Amino acid sequence: MPVNFHNFIRNIAIIAHVDHGKTSLVDAMLKFSRIFRDNQSVGELILDSDPLEKERGITILAKNTGIIYKETKINIIDTPGHVDFSGEVERVMNMADGCLLVVDAVEGPMPQTRYVLKTAMNQGLKPVVVINKVDRTMARISEVEAEIQDLFLDTATDAEQLEYPVVYVSAKEGYAYTNGSSGSSKKVDMVPLFDAILEHVPSPSMDNAGPFQMLVAALDHDPHLGQIAIGRVFRGSVKKGDDLVCISDDDTPALGRVNSVFSFENLARKEVVEVYAGDIVAITGMPLVSIGDTLSDPEKPDALPRISIEEPTVQMTFGVNTSPFAGKDGRYATSRMLFERLQKELQTNVALTVQSTDSADEFLVSGRGELHLAILIENIRREGLELQVSRPEAVTRIIDGVKKEPYERLTINTRDEFVGILTEELSSRLARMTKLDQDNSGVAILEFEIPTRGLIGFRSFFLKAARGDGLINSEILDMRPIKGEVKFKRMGAITSSESGIAVTYGLLNAQEKGITFIDPGTQVYEGMVIGLQNREGDLNLNTVKERKQTNMRSATAEITQRLSPASKPTLEEALELILEDEFLEITPKSLRLRKRILSADLRHRNTRARLKSKQKSK
Repeated sequence: MPVNFHNFIRNIAIIAHVDHGKTSLVDAMLKFSRIFRDNQSVGELILDSDPLEKERGITILAKNTGIIYKETKINIIDTPGHVDFSGEVERVMNMADGCLLVVDAVEGPMPQTRYVLKTAMNQGLKPVVVINKVDRTMARISEVEAEIQDLFLDTATDAEQLEYPVVYVSAKEGYAYTNGSSGSSKKVDMVPLFDAILEHVPSPSMDNAGPFQMLVAALDHDPHLGQIAIGRVFRGSVKKGDDLVCISDDDTPALGRVNSVFSFENLARKEVVEVYAGDIVAITGMPLVSIGDTLSDPEKPDALPRISIEEPTVQMTFGVNTSPFAGKDGRYATSRMLFERLQKELQTNVALTVQSTDSADEFLVSGRGELHLAILIENIRREGLELQVSRPEAVTRIIDGVKKEPYERLTINTRDEFVGILTEELSSRLARMTKLDQDNSGVAILEFEIPTRGLIGFRSFFLKAARGDGLINSEILDMRPIKGEVKFKRMGAITSSESGIAVTYGLLNAQEKGITFIDPGTQVYEGMVIGLQNREGDLNLNTVKERKQTNMRSATAEITQRLSPASKPTLEEALELILEDEFLEITPKSLRLRKRILSADLRHRNTRARLKSKQKSK
């Protein structure tokens, strides 16, 4: 009979609002456990290994690691903090028995703090509160403790969850302390945090002797091992060569044989002889496994409840690149290639959905937010594929015969002087203010309830209006009946009337009307948006035409005009700029905003036809 190994295991999820220091805390815990050589340079945010995670400084994918402390294995699940990746949080929560709720000692609880704590409470996880960044001069530890207490009162599902330990941490400096060890001599290492985990997080109470049962919470792929199923063992044990069945969402068991079993230790998967109930493990050899499936003993194929994920809130079409430059920057993606790539994404991106449309070359892709979809687009373009996407829209649903849309709680921290312009803009986006706090330091905290469609495109406006001085966060509330029309404002497009290479003279003419997105020497095509003018309505300009030369000498001939630098939008900014009659062309090298109908004459005819149709319908 196998040893009751699970008594020496703790499974914890690290949850927090974005930028409150979850991954930095894991770094400090890994460094304390001395898994690195003294002379080894590991940098910061060790678990954020994805290139986009390193570039953006955010966690996108939930990850596992394991640390041995006092003969106990602590399985750590690092989760994303951004609301757009909350699906990652939901899919891994059931692997844990407790959680470290990380809260910034300066900012205090933020919108995503509430969301992740509520999710953890609903799963029955035992919380340990970690107040991070206590070394900062602006830390307001007492006030933050009171705010956390209020948050627990709002989210707790039973009285026991109101009893929680608090550990004060500086992940950057690598120390932790509790109320009983707050002296300066005690601020030396992470021991108080590890001791709190062993004392307060329960060990998994599981049955090692029963038939094997494991819930798949994540998937990975290895070129030699094939597909790897990752999850928690809820019952029994398994070793190499054992037969298992995979029970999918249609309850049809598929037989497979285990090729290898792994446990998580430090930053790697370690192949072991056998894994037992309570541990978080990885298994290879099972064909066609999906997240949420149950791996079970073939003699007793019992399915565990599937992972529950909230519905997407934002959607957009992904289509084959139809521009004149298709295939020049990267691999031309046919509809089949694009569909296969999106289907591959569905295997691991549980908060994503993909649907067919009336067009064979377009697919409707839905996710948790603009950033969620932007990360997918960026990954596709880095793989060398080209595509075009439409403007993001809120996902609507018919509930009890009523068409409804998602609403969010929007929280803004900014200076008093920007309250007026932000409130005015949000009012036009159907937002309703629910809270306004202002203090003597000139800082204002505003809360709004706003439909998701009203938030699309607002982040760019906020950065410009508040001059980068402020924070903006949101969390999903519920579905409500659709009311009113969002007044989305964007200046008219400056479109190229000819194909060719843009020249300085042509761009100078464009900059007299507004801003430009491109530099001289950029290849353009008819219908490509090369900038925005300072008023509504589109403007067609010839940006490839050189200045006409004459034999007459002018007194001002030597006077040269300086071209302003191009205002090149990032991917997220470009997504917010798209109008209904436009696409964003995305290639490995370029982002090009373009009209759906490239010909100016055809666009004009189409507009006239629509106006006539509207008049007849009246």
